[in-house]
Amino acid sequence: MAAVTWERDPRIAIVDEKGAQDVWASFQHDPRDPAVAPLRASDADRNVVHGVLTEAFADGRLDREEYDERTGQVLAARTLGELPPLVRDLVPDRPLLPAQVPLAAATSAELHKRAEEHWRDERRNAFFGFLGPTIICWTIWTVTMFGGFPWPAIVMAATFFNFLRVAANRREIVASEVRRLERKRARELEKKQPPALGPDS
Repeated sequence: MAAVTWERDPRIAIVDEKGAQDVWASFQHDPRDPAVAPLRASDADRNVVHGVLTEAFADGRLDREEYDERTGQVLAARTLGELPPLVRDLVPDRPLLPAQVPLAAATSAELHKRAEEHWRDERRNAFFGFLGPTIICWTIWTVTMFGGFPWPAIVMAATFFNFLRVAANRREIVASEVRRLERKRARELEKKQPPALGPDS
């Protein structure tokens, strides 16, 4: 039996998922985030969307009429929230990162993810807080007083102890950050509650 070969129709464009992610990363603020949707869109924001439309038109995913219509809407867009609908059927709508979800709408799982990210940031900062001073102090010691009292070891020990403390206390740091985020979320939810009506209302 003859082997069956298949070739992709060149008129059909394959969506590059990494490129799709880069579209949303191209904005200074993700326009899908309800918290930033009311913000004014900049020329750079509109150019990102216009680039997606131009590529889609070149690929044949938009006809001329659709391209012209959406291009006009991009030029007329005033806020960030007006931009995502114009490319919703052209770019995969990746979920917002946990840190991008408005705190008032965040679930307990999302709060925990934020707390885990907070601990990783703390650990990374503690590591560089150990590495940077260690390199600088030993360099100064080597240049100015090589063979003398190794005082950089004191700095090295203190900063390394701080790194070990952060690395070893993951559970406590995460739990503390979750409690902080929960309090902050509660305050934001209270602000969104409508004012209570008085007896004379």
